[in-house]
Amino acid sequence: MTINATYLAQFALLLGIVMAVTCYYLGKRKTGTPRITSIFGFCSAAFPPLSLIYLIVLLLKPDLPVSQRNG
Repeated sequence: MTINATYLAQFALLLGIVMAVTCYYLGKRKTGTPRITSIFGFCSAAFPPLSLIYLIVLLLKPDLPVSQRNG
């Protein structure tokens, strides 16, 4: 069984988009810089284990109080 480079690139792009949206949503709740969080989430999709670790770290981070949230 061979891995087609086109499918691999499509998977990486799809994972990048999913990670960017998810990290932006979590970044709004848990950090003061959701755009930077989203950009790093998109870039980390090039190496999927790193993106999973980053997502777990964001999930375990405590929420910011409502008065300190950006947006």
